[in-house]
Amino acid sequence: MQNWQLWASAAAFFAALTALLIKVGVQGVDAGMATLFRTLAVAIVLALVLLATGRLDWQELRQLPLPGLGALALSGVATGLSWFCYSRALQLGPVAGVAALDKLSVVLIALLALVLLGEQLDLRAWLGVLLMAIGAALVAWV
Repeated sequence: MQNWQLWASAAAFFAALTALLIKVGVQGVDAGMATLFRTLAVAIVLALVLLATGRLDWQELRQLPLPGLGALALSGVATGLSWFCYSRALQLGPVAGVAALDKLSVVLIALLALVLLGEQLDLRAWLGVLLMAIGAALVAWV
């Protein structure tokens, strides 16, 4: 399966399921502890999947250049902070509003990819980004 759109659609499905399950799971629990438990569950499941598919290769990580390892480590930090903020937001707000604002990350990604990576979008794609921003605002604040 090399179709990125299929993988991205599966990610969206699991992200939606994640939001609903977090909303149920964080009731009466500290958001940080909930995030820690989620993170441990993710690490265990991912290790089992890699092990089962024969792709658990520590040597491969050792061969990554230092800038790549640093970027992955910072990505992990950003992920942890994002998950913590998301869990706390779900404790306090409606799942649809929280998820909508979280998807503003798509708008930020488009802007940062342009500025930092030089990735270009055409006019139609920028219109989609703008509509996503408007849609997130409407769901979250109206």
